[in-house]
Amino acid sequence: MRKLFKDKPKEPKTDSTEEYNIEPSVNPKESKLTDPDYSRNKHFKKGVAMMADERMEDAVLAFEDALRIDPGHVDSLLKLGYARFHMDDYSRAMEAYNKVHQIDVTNADAWNLKGLIFYKQKNYEKALECVEKAIDSDPTDGMAWYNKGCYQSLLNHIPESLDALKRSVEIDVKNAKKAVRDKDFENVKADEGFRRIVEVVVLESIRQGYHKVGQIVWTTMMGKAEVEDAARKLIEKGLIVKSEKNIGFQKIDEYEIVPELAEKIGVEKKGLLSTKKKSPILVQQLKEISEAIQAVRVSIEKGDVKELIANLDVFIDSAKKGPQMIEHFFEEHREIRLYKIRLSDKGYEFLEANKKKILDLFDSIETSVTKKLRSEVAQN
Repeated sequence: MRKLFKDKPKEPKTDSTEEYNIEPSVNPKESKLTDPDYSRNKHFKKGVAMMADERMEDAVLAFEDALRIDPGHVDSLLKLGYARFHMDDYSRAMEAYNKVHQIDVTNADAWNLKGLIFYKQKNYEKALECVEKAIDSDPTDGMAWYNKGCYQSLLNHIPESLDALKRSVEIDVKNAKKAVRDKDFENVKADEGFRRIVEVVVLESIRQGYHKVGQIVWTTMMGKAEVEDAARKLIEKGLIVKSEKNIGFQKIDEYEIVPELAEKIGVEKKGLLSTKKKSPILVQQLKEISEAIQAVRVSIEKGDVKELIANLDVFIDSAKKGPQMIEHFFEEHREIRLYKIRLSDKGYEFLEANKKKILDLFDSIETSVTKKLRSEVAQN
């Protein structure tokens, strides 16, 4: 199920000046005088920060403070409802969304969020009614179409579920990747229409520069057989081609999008650490990787498990260096993921027992990165 906000909101934490809506160079009194909504926004931003810290009760209090100043502030009502939703206080969450609809009955976000409450209560018919109203208000909302697909699947309405899912993918292709891992679509996964969604995911992964089965499996979390089956169908349709590459003593299958299609949709060709860019940018990225390795070493020497887990996440997170690690340090990426899991479970005891292994792993990665960095610097 895809939601309006993530289960645990990850909105950036603010420092003290951001939290109170004050620019560092601006006098607070001037802000209060020039912004008529200053006090309301101060409480609203504080609530958002509390949600980011998963302090839902404090977030509720902040949003209520904002609403005492401006009872019709829709954003505060939506966030208040969602904070209460995460506290499993569904009746009061619904009250907040009802107030939004008293102000604007066409508000698509509120309809979608009402649908999530009914979804949690396993009242899929009611959830479907709500999300259809969200779509009526905003037919371009890919998230609403995605949720409609989920509810239709749970109601075992196979054609309707696939139609909604296809529409959501047309609006945002990332929804295809979510769907293949979403248990809400279990009822439709055997259908030929859903297998075409899987093909979209594999094709998009190849377009993004992941050419090996292992890479596609790792980035999509699909099964190897499922990926290979989708790739075979894409080859039969003339959309991709397969070749064999010798890597050491092994022959590895690689997939490429056919030139005619690649020209139409564009493809990403990944270099050592990213899509291919001009050398100065690549050098900067190499330096950032090296600095991230140093940060890991420091946290290991300090014995700071929490800091180490955060530093390991840099090499795993798909928004940071995760894709590059998968592309060129596949085995190392997997080891880092396992180390992070073990550290989260066992803490300092695991760090003490495995300190040398972790350091050796990052020494090996740094050696490869340093060679490439020297090469790039020499060429420049």
